[in-house]
Amino acid sequence: MNNNKLTVSHAPFWHDGDSLFKMNLNIMIATLPAVIFGIIQFGAPAVGVLALSLSSAMVWELILNIISKKKISIGDLDSAVIGLVFGMMLPATSPWWLVITGTFVAVVIGKMIFGGIGANPFNPALVGMAFLMLSWKVFFDFDTAYINYEFDFTALAPLAALKFQGAYEVAGLFPIGDLIMGKQVGAIGSTFGLGLIIGGIYLILRGYIRWEIPVSFIAGIIVTALAFSMANPDTYAGPMLHLFSGYTLFGAFFLATENSSSPANRIPMFIYGFFAAVMIILMRNIGAYADGTVLAILLVNLVNPLVDTIRPKALGKGVNNA
Repeated sequence: MNNNKLTVSHAPFWHDGDSLFKMNLNIMIATLPAVIFGIIQFGAPAVGVLALSLSSAMVWELILNIISKKKISIGDLDSAVIGLVFGMMLPATSPWWLVITGTFVAVVIGKMIFGGIGANPFNPALVGMAFLMLSWKVFFDFDTAYINYEFDFTALAPLAALKFQGAYEVAGLFPIGDLIMGKQVGAIGSTFGLGLIIGGIYLILRGYIRWEIPVSFIAGIIVTALAFSMANPDTYAGPMLHLFSGYTLFGAFFLATENSSSPANRIPMFIYGFFAAVMIILMRNIGAYADGTVLAILLVNLVNPLVDTIRPKALGKGVNNA
């Protein structure tokens, strides 16, 4: 009689040698072009905000690990990524208490309460950002935030200027080449369009994000913005201004692609990315918000479980009495 016991578990059964630590480390590496540019452009205050955001996010997770008597998990760098991504969405002039409050909401409420890594239905960094933007909107007025800075370009947030003045009035103020190279007022890590594209391509090539979401996201921005612009070019800007300003590219490569809150199947990825972009343009053009990226991606996070059930029909047919 064979008394050997077999261990049965769910897939996957073959480990590719990767790890959470390696994945998160690569995400942090991908942010470096945008982060370094933001530090150069906004100076020492940007370093302080990023450092406090990253470290406080890790501390919040450590505290929750200790309170819940679970294994210390900050070594996987997931909370470090949340803190870094969150800090990149803040202005360099953010006060310390705003940063700490935001990381608390992001890590404790956005991630740990749902069960930790892989269980969160919403992007944790966006949960923290939405809380701050709805509670203390004044700190996200980038024009006011950088009033004491001297820039060699138009010191206005492009999307805010577009929202309140219209496309005709802002025409010529924001050359697309300047926007791509980061010559705009905005969050620490969201202004350098070229750096965000480089970081996103790096993650795609390394296999840490799928290309379907960024591509469909960018396509959605272009198609929807172009439709509005063709309907009323004096009021609504063309797609390039929308694509290279605000949180758009940051959302395409680093926010909408967060593993736990985004689809796993190809067709849902296209739908998810495209409709996130559509909602962003709708919020910008006819909504109350100058940007809308944060809330739009949170909304598609909400419907993601439903969208991800869409799958191609299996080939073949059922056979009776087989």
